[in-house]
Amino acid sequence: MKERVIKIISTKKVILVIYILFAVIASIQSLIGTKTYYEGGKEYNRYNNYTIFQKSFEHLKNNQDLYVLYPEEHWDFYKYTPSFSVFFGLFNIFPDWLGLNLWNILNALVLALAVYYLPKLNNYQKGLILIIAIIELMTSMQSSQSNALIAGLLILTFGLLEKNKPFFASLCVVFSLFIKPFGMVGFALFLFYRKKWNSVLYALTWFAILFFIPLLFVGFEQYLKLYNSYFKLLALDYDTNAMFPTIGNSYGISVMGWLHSWFSIDVAKNYIMAIGVVIFLLPFFKINMYKEFMFKYLLLCSILIWIVIFNHKAESPTFIIAMAGVTLWFVKIEKNKLNIILFINAFILTTLSSTDLFPKYLREEFVKPYNLKAFPCILIWLKIIYDMLKLKKKNAQQSILHN
Repeated sequence: MKERVIKIISTKKVILVIYILFAVIASIQSLIGTKTYYEGGKEYNRYNNYTIFQKSFEHLKNNQDLYVLYPEEHWDFYKYTPSFSVFFGLFNIFPDWLGLNLWNILNALVLALAVYYLPKLNNYQKGLILIIAIIELMTSMQSSQSNALIAGLLILTFGLLEKNKPFFASLCVVFSLFIKPFGMVGFALFLFYRKKWNSVLYALTWFAILFFIPLLFVGFEQYLKLYNSYFKLLALDYDTNAMFPTIGNSYGISVMGWLHSWFSIDVAKNYIMAIGVVIFLLPFFKINMYKEFMFKYLLLCSILIWIVIFNHKAESPTFIIAMAGVTLWFVKIEKNKLNIILFINAFILTTLSSTDLFPKYLREEFVKPYNLKAFPCILIWLKIIYDMLKLKKKNAQQSILHN
C-alpha cells in the first residue's frame, strides 16, 4: 500500500490531472449561488474576485477609473495594476463559466509546473509538495484569487535562475510585480547568480513592456490619471476604516495581526515591516554561501513566507504562497523532532483550520481571534532564517538539510 501511494505521488501526470480537477471543482463551487460581505449588504456572485479582474479590462477600455467602487458590478476595489487588467482581457472574451475555469486552471498549472521545474528534487518530493499544498490551493481558487499564480511565478523564477535562464526568470518576477507589489521581493534571488547586469537589463526591458502595454487601450493622459489613482488606493489600503467603515480596521492574518491579538501591540505597520526586512536580510551577509544551492533554496522559502506574514492585508486565500514556502522547506530539511513539530503545527493551524475538517468552535474562538493561522508560518520563517545563518559549506547538504 505504501509503495502504491509513493508511486502515485511520484507520477507527474497524476498530480497534474488532480490539480486540473480541483481547479474545475473550485470553479463549479464558485459558479453556484451568491454571497454578501456584511449583514444586510448587497448580494454578489461567489466568484467576485474574478468579476473584479474581468470588469477592470472593460473599465480600462472605456477610459473609466479602475480604482473606484463599482457596487452594481462587484464588491471591493480593483487593487492591481492597469497592466494586469490588460492581461485579463484574455479572459474577458469568454463567458464567465469558461473564463473562471481557465483562470483557476492557469493558477493551478503554473504552480504545479513551477514546482516540477525545480532542480535537485525528485518527483516524489515534488508530488508531495503539491499534495500538501492542495488544500490551500483550493482555498485560493474558491475565491478566484491570483495567489497561486504569484507563488508559481516566484518558484519558477528560482528554477529558471538555477538553469541559467535569467531572461525568462526576469519576466516571471516582473509579471508577479505587476500583479501585486510584493512580488518585487523575488528580485532578491538575482543577487545570488552570475550576469547580474544582464538580469537588470532584462528586468528593465520586461518592466517597460508590461508598463506601457495599457497604452494600446488608453491615452497617455488617462494612463497617468490611472496610476495616480492606483497609488492613492495603495496608500488608502493601509486604513481599512477609511475604505469600509462598516467593517473596521484590519491587521490581516500576519505578524501585525498576531502581535495585536496576542500582545495588543499597535506599533505602526511600517515599523514592523522594517524589522521584518532587517531579519530577512541577515543571511545576506554570508557572502561565502551565495553559490550554495541549499542557501538559495532556503531563501526562496523565506521569500514565499515573508511576503505573506508581513502583509497587513493577508487573508486566508493568500496562504497558498506561504504554505508553498513551508512545504518546499519541509521536503528538503532534516526530519528532526523540532522541524516535524513545526510542520505539523503549520499543517493543522494554517491549512486545516480554514476547512470543515477543523472544529468550527476552535476556528471561531481561537484560530481567528488569535491569528493562529499565521503563527506557525512565523515560527517556520524564523527557523529558516536561523538555518541560513547556521548553514556552512561543509554541511550544506548533510547536517542541516536532507536530500
